[in-house]
Amino acid sequence: MSDKTEREPEIVGFACSYCTFKASEMAGSLRMKYPEKVRVIQVPCSSRVDPAFVIKAIFEGADGVFVSGCHPGDCHFIKGNYYTRRKMAALKEMFKAFSMDGKVKLFWISAAEARRFIEKITNMYNELREEKNAGKKN
Repeated sequence: MSDKTEREPEIVGFACSYCTFKASEMAGSLRMKYPEKVRVIQVPCSSRVDPAFVIKAIFEGADGVFVSGCHPGDCHFIKGNYYTRRKMAALKEMFKAFSMDGKVKLFWISAAEARRFIEKITNMYNELREEKNAGKKN
């Protein structure tokens, strides 16, 4: 089987405008590369991501979804990322119940961490690609 028949995983990401989205912009300005099939959506705060958005992205064809915001304690909205952590923990449990572990990730990335942004996104992409291709061979 050739590599050209492999479908590349699609990832939708919700990124806090104060931290993670700035890191993605910095990565772009530094000409750092990450997989093409990653779509980053800017949100005012990671806590503004409704779990329904994550579920909708998966049901509409995304292979994985990430939510990313400021490091705990550094949120511009004081407690936003603590709310995010609780929502995402519940969402991950739900996905685990449906044997969909690994489809949803939570990252804490500050505006100055462009390299960390690239590493997290690329690792998630590679994990999903390996899972997808392992499923094809079985």
